[in-house]
Amino acid sequence: MSNSPEKKGVSAIDFFCIGFGAIVGVGWAVSINGWMSGSGGPVPAAVGYLLCLLIMVPFGLVYAELVPMLPVAGGGSAFAYAAFGEKISFLSGWGAFGAFVAIIPWEAIQVTDVLGYLFPALKAGDPMYTIMGSEIYLTTIIIGTIFTILLFLLNKRGLSSAATLQKFLCIFLVASAVIGAIAGLVGGNIDNVQPIYSPAEGASHSSFFGGAFGILCTAAFFLAGFETIPQGVEDAGGDVKKVGSTVVMSVGLACVFYALLLFCFGYAYPWKDFLSLDRPAAANMFKFVFDGGAGVGLYWLIIIGALAGLFTTWNGFFTASANLLMAMGRAKMLPSWFAVQKNGVAINGLYIVALLSFVGPFLGYNMIDTVTCFSATAFIMSWMISALALLKLRKTMPNANRPYKLATPIAYWAAIAGVVYFIGALVPFCPWYAGNKAVLVFVIYLIVGFLLFAATSGSRRALTPEEREKSMFGDLDLQAMRQK
Repeated sequence: MSNSPEKKGVSAIDFFCIGFGAIVGVGWAVSINGWMSGSGGPVPAAVGYLLCLLIMVPFGLVYAELVPMLPVAGGGSAFAYAAFGEKISFLSGWGAFGAFVAIIPWEAIQVTDVLGYLFPALKAGDPMYTIMGSEIYLTTIIIGTIFTILLFLLNKRGLSSAATLQKFLCIFLVASAVIGAIAGLVGGNIDNVQPIYSPAEGASHSSFFGGAFGILCTAAFFLAGFETIPQGVEDAGGDVKKVGSTVVMSVGLACVFYALLLFCFGYAYPWKDFLSLDRPAAANMFKFVFDGGAGVGLYWLIIIGALAGLFTTWNGFFTASANLLMAMGRAKMLPSWFAVQKNGVAINGLYIVALLSFVGPFLGYNMIDTVTCFSATAFIMSWMISALALLKLRKTMPNANRPYKLATPIAYWAAIAGVVYFIGALVPFCPWYAGNKAVLVFVIYLIVGFLLFAATSGSRRALTPEEREKSMFGDLDLQAMRQK
């Protein structure tokens, strides 16, 4: 806000690394064979991610207009507040928070799982307990706890410190994946992508394009992350006019990145055999594609790149989740305790995020699918509301500063695509249906949220509408934006 201490500026490159690094995490290394299986092959899965460009880039363009227009922590929640008021704002913010924090324990689970495969001694002996078929060991819990503490301390120093690490990890992540993709093309052949389409037993699709659309079930989860950019603009301390374009670049390049890796890795090794490889599948594959030192070298390159990607996502969502809690606390949509800042950092939000990160290693890998689909559904809901908010704000805030203005047909397409995407995630037999468990968790999560919203109604009523608006938007003059 206006009384925050001066901050070190965060460049457009920093913002891009925050967004792209948060999107492209460890999934390409540990889940890519699952994408192939779910879509019926690497080619329909790759086509599916290219089709995602038609949905995700318009969502990114929506944020490209809204972020510099309303550059405050809160992102989609702030956009919805300006357009529809506090109830829809809470729905958007609570959905985004659920999506964000689901990713954080997901990453904690993944890091302990990957390290457990790298160093079998970490899972030696009897497990502490078993949950949903996953064996939980004390050593992996300790590892997850240590990394959580390190990320907490890093993000406690502010966005610029987190951005420096993010830039380094993002560069290494991209370099390792690109080298792996080139190696896959060198060592493979076109026969490995055959059959072009072969659905798994029980699949909700029976055609090539059905398989391509099937990737939408989890694509929202693996393409999420560009929202971490608007969560950080208030802590940027510099010129944020180019932030919107970095949102679009982040999500567009991520779609292409995944599509290329799917094809290259499917080309490298018979994809049906790829499905049965141990995690991380992309790394283990190269031991079979290349003999001797080349295979081992590529194995370790992909492993280290995957871990770099894991930390870019974990780091990106750590601060974004805390800032979102802060914004909702300031607007009295959550207890005001969440609004507390220390040296410009949402310190109490960070405590909550760290606590949720601690939980991850206690849950085990078999929680991954449900967490993924729940998070994807929550993301879609928040993006849909932001797209609808843009259309509303075009009418209600004609004087707002819009360094970038999205073409009207694309704005309407983003809103329509968001509605269809969200409804499909909740409807059984739709190719991208989230699944019974994920939908149940989503509904329960919404109920808990509205109970919290109702519990804070007294503190909201103690403020005038103008005071509540100022608590969300600070010194931004929304009334001037509304004048005709």
